[in-house]
Amino acid sequence: MRKFLVILALIAMPIAAFGQSASTPADGIQNAIQGQMNAFSEGDVATAWSYASPTIQNMFGDQERFGAMVESGYPMVWQPGQVSYLELRRHGPWLLQTVQVIDQAGRPHYLGYQMVQIGGEWRINGVSLLDPPGVGA
Repeated sequence: MRKFLVILALIAMPIAAFGQSASTPADGIQNAIQGQMNAFSEGDVATAWSYASPTIQNMFGDQERFGAMVESGYPMVWQPGQVSYLELRRHGPWLLQTVQVIDQAGRPHYLGYQMVQIGGEWRINGVSLLDPPGVGA
């Protein structure tokens, strides 16, 4: 039990330390997500593409296919309304940033952004739709 608590403390420590400095991983992560959303809103798919990890870029092959997927599959990201950054937590080797997006019609959406750091910069390694807080098992 003691060993488990030590391991748990070591895993949680980097995330708990986020609030202790002016520039934190949370800041960089939020800047990357917001930068991509801003680029989509402006129709600048090339810039939005630059925030995607190499894994995502390899999966889609080019920015046009990537942009088409986001526009059709994630319209709340393509043209977001209000954006709120919620929980940031470690999820395996990645950090997972939960984001609430209020779309143009006023509907809330919850997204999990899987983030990886590459060359000192945060990149988006995947996005999934989440159940609203308090819903699900």
